[in-house]
Amino acid sequence: MERSTIVRVHEGLHARPATRFVKLAKGFESDVELVKDGKAVSAKSSVKLMLLAVKENQEVTVRASGADAIEAIEALIGYLENPRAGLDDEAGEGGSEAAAPAPQATPTAAASADGTPKLQGVAASEGVAIGPAFAHFPAEIEGPGRRLLADEIDGELERFRGAVASVQARMDRTLAKDNLSAGDRGIVAALRDIAADDSLTGEVEKLIKEGDDAVSAVIAAAAAVAADFSAVDDHYLNARADDVHAVGRQICLVLLGQDEVSLETIPQGAILIADDIGAWDLARAPLKRIGGVVCGHGGATSHIAIIARSHGIPAVLGLGDKVNALRTASQVAIDGNAGHVIVDPDEATRADFSRRVEAAAQERAGLKIFKGVTPIRADGTVIEVAANIGSLEEIEAAQEVGAMGVGLFRTELLFMRHMHLPSEDMQAETYSALAKAFAPHSVIVRTLDIGGDKPIAGIEFPDEENPFLGWRGIRMCLDRPDIFKRQLRALLRAAVHGNIKVMLPMISEIAEVTRTRALVEECAAELKAEGVPHAGFDLGVMIETPAAVLIAPALAKEVAFFSIGTNDLTQYIMAADRLNPTVAKLNDVTNPAVMSAIELTARAGVAAGIMVGMCGEAAGRPDLIPTFIKMGLTELSMSPASIQRAKKTIAAMAAEK
Repeated sequence: MERSTIVRVHEGLHARPATRFVKLAKGFESDVELVKDGKAVSAKSSVKLMLLAVKENQEVTVRASGADAIEAIEALIGYLENPRAGLDDEAGEGGSEAAAPAPQATPTAAASADGTPKLQGVAASEGVAIGPAFAHFPAEIEGPGRRLLADEIDGELERFRGAVASVQARMDRTLAKDNLSAGDRGIVAALRDIAADDSLTGEVEKLIKEGDDAVSAVIAAAAAVAADFSAVDDHYLNARADDVHAVGRQICLVLLGQDEVSLETIPQGAILIADDIGAWDLARAPLKRIGGVVCGHGGATSHIAIIARSHGIPAVLGLGDKVNALRTASQVAIDGNAGHVIVDPDEATRADFSRRVEAAAQERAGLKIFKGVTPIRADGTVIEVAANIGSLEEIEAAQEVGAMGVGLFRTELLFMRHMHLPSEDMQAETYSALAKAFAPHSVIVRTLDIGGDKPIAGIEFPDEENPFLGWRGIRMCLDRPDIFKRQLRALLRAAVHGNIKVMLPMISEIAEVTRTRALVEECAAELKAEGVPHAGFDLGVMIETPAAVLIAPALAKEVAFFSIGTNDLTQYIMAADRLNPTVAKLNDVTNPAVMSAIELTARAGVAAGIMVGMCGEAAGRPDLIPTFIKMGLTELSMSPASIQRAKKTIAAMAAEK
């Protein structure tokens, strides 16, 4: 059984989307293959999948055979058609591969205006820094090159398998730590998959059986797999070669009974200098102490760059052999915006960088003062600036910037993370933790918003020409009360612990609201009969279809609040697929048609006396916030990175009055 589709995953199946795809495939008993240009590979091997070099907008075929082949194909096709696949755990500005800067030119030596020697590398993470150099050049591992005797081979195979298990166990312990960010967690998970992938382990075992010692076999196998990645015409996949070498090194260290040189002693504000550094090592390092990163290897799409960007650490990578000039440096200045590295800068350069660092710090500090600010409109109305998040791991980032609650909690990730539909208890625990974290602020939970473009195990979606206009959101939920009631019961239970509000996606008619309210009442009656603690919640709707805009005055009489989803609203108003680059210019929220739809919605909500908010990307735009507030919006929800700037914008508006 097979089915073809066009891949919509942003940038294709690079590391993390491939890891998620493989995890999904492994959840099925069937043998599953992915076919591109006549070449088929196992869908349960991350390395083979990545080496297939599946890019966005390419056609592929999913082939499955086995008892659950239909379910496997439906789920995997849904994943491939999801533009956000594999990026759900990367929320955070600069944290995703999609946000990577363009590749830079080959590293060169240059000089600053005052003649100070300057090295040119890849501008991998923006920002400037100056600090003491912390050289991290652990010795290169070399295999003994000893040929095994026949009776030694089985023992060496066991030794190798034990080393792989040990590396995986270390990574599992790292993944279990609470202090690992969601983005870093995704990177470590991808590395763990490489450590256990048959493409690497199978090649190592083959070499051991041919008589190579384990260390030599790992080095050779890692080099071969890395070379395959380097040969692919795709800069995202080229960057995975560094990951393979890093994983191979970890396995070798275990085999040799050695520990990696620790980064725990790096001084505050130091510039980390390395020829290469494993993403796993950097993810576990004291990142708050690192002032900047400079590497001989790596590029803008490497996992080192992604980690640096997600933590706001300036980074210049890809220096090549020129990084050796930094081995004995005492101080280093780096410009992550231009890709410049200055070794032992002179007094004038130090003064210039110190000034630039201070200016950047002042800008950040200037925004930080808005963390605890409650924005108020000139007439005294409070404007809630909340966060859009999709997992409990993102709570801390939202709290650190002063989010006034959550304006959009996407529940899809809770469903997509598991091979089976999450239980009522699991959902109740998640929603309760969310409510407790932000109390007394409100937390708006969007009910399950999935369709054929998103893979959810346990739900079979029909084959649709355009899933964005199909069986999705509230439409699917009302047709599957067995799934919907489980979520509604969990939300009623969680409402005991904080200010839970519930928002329905993809509303097109009033009947969808009344049918949902009847289900809520039915769930509440069941919980009461069972003696389970629960509480009521405000019920609101997302305004994202033209139909919802046109019936907004009637809708406003039925619900407690509106939340305008500008991303889909723009797509539907303009009849332009927001994933289609040929019509990208039409997906502009400032188009008069879209702005009119927003104003009509706001007017209807204000007239009915209900809250009108916005949870689309436009909510965080400083140039549009004044207009939205003048329209009557009193709640804006956005990515945590935009919150303090939004508060500053609103405060400036009030000051002008």
